[in-house]
Amino acid sequence: MSESHHWLTADQLPVPLDPLQHDWLYIDKGSLTRRLTLLAEGAFSVTPLREGWQPLRDDECAALGVAFGSSGWVREVYLRGHGEPWVFARSVAARRALEDSGFDLQRLGSRSLGELLFSDQAFTRGPLEAMRYPDAWLPAEVQQTQLWARRSCFSRGKLGVLVAEVFLPALWQAAQRDS
Repeated sequence: MSESHHWLTADQLPVPLDPLQHDWLYIDKGSLTRRLTLLAEGAFSVTPLREGWQPLRDDECAALGVAFGSSGWVREVYLRGHGEPWVFARSVAARRALEDSGFDLQRLGSRSLGELLFSDQAFTRGPLEAMRYPDAWLPAEVQQTQLWARRSCFSRGKLGVLVAEVFLPALWQAAQRDS
């Protein structure tokens, strides 16, 4: 991983974002699933792409406070509006913390992880951070440079669930029409 990939809080950004991007990346701290469902007028769905145990990226290990090279549960999905991929989401949790927690990430299927995290009062959400997401980390069919992503860590005891959400061009078009 290149050192140029840094997740930044809103006050660390070198240049101000346009107001619409700033709102989606930092201001709205509620459930993205709920916001997308509203934007799609109910025509919202989750498409699982892949999930399973795998080595976590260095930035993920650092955010979760685990040793580099640790393995964890990785879930990648599309959040869709009107059938179109609007957001690519990658959620990870370190293996030992997840196994010890009894939290079941493995049977979500096409349900939204965000809804689950927001409905469980035991989880607290850390600060929102954003960056231009490396295109190499995206699925081939949506690979583009300079896409904005945000992430935050939801914590419950020793368990941290790191959720990254990459905003795809179709989302910005829908949000623009709606604003």
